Amino acid sequence: MKTWVEDLIKEYSIGKNELEKYREALNLDIPSDREEDKIIGEMISDMKYAIDWMNKGRRPGNRRGYDRRSVYQRTALMEMDIFPALDICPSKKYLSEEDKIKLVDILVELSSRERECYLLHMTRGMSYAQIATELGLSRRTIQQYVERAKNKIKILVS
Repeated sequence: MKTWVEDLIKEYSIGKNELEKYREALNLDIPSDREEDKIIGEMISDMKYAIDWMNKGRRPGNRRGYDRRSVYQRTALMEMDIFPALDICPSKKYLSEEDKIKLVDILVELSSRERECYLLHMTRGMSYAQIATELGLSRRTIQQYVERAKNKIKILVS
């Protein structure tokens, strides 16, 4: 299933390619075409920058962004079978949109394995042994993933 970001990247790429073809057709001997070449060049540069930003999920050129992972992983997180909706809450209360966003921000900071083990344990109530059997890992490994996830969450929440 394609995300809106992938569609947008495709549209920008098509537009950039069309601008590049137009730019190649310009006659640089004509002063008005030289000026247009400069403007088109800037437009192509801006489109490359935007495409790079959408691909990486953060501003291009940053050595390390605010978040260490791609912002668009949040989409994959929301589509996981293990965590299809953020309407789960043991006290039967519903989360506000703001709380859902905060929760996703926290879960994105976990590695995929930590997130998977943590969610199986905390939301589905599975024991470490059950998770280990399902994932084909040792019980101790599952315990370490869940403990790491809990420690990261404590740090992020405080």
